[in-house]
Amino acid sequence: MTDIIVGLIVLVVVGAALLYIRNEKKKGNACIGCSCASTCGKSKCDCHTEL
Repeated sequence: MTDIIVGLIVLVVVGAALLYIRNEKKKGNACIGCSCASTCGKSKCDCHTEL
């Protein structure tokens, strides 16, 4: 029984992550999780420069 509950929890977490990624891609965000995701890919983004 415990295995089923743990499996369902993992399934819910993975499903929520996939839904979040899908929604962010629909919004047009090129870099999900980037602090300036709404401008990344559309204009010059300096989030990915190495220090």
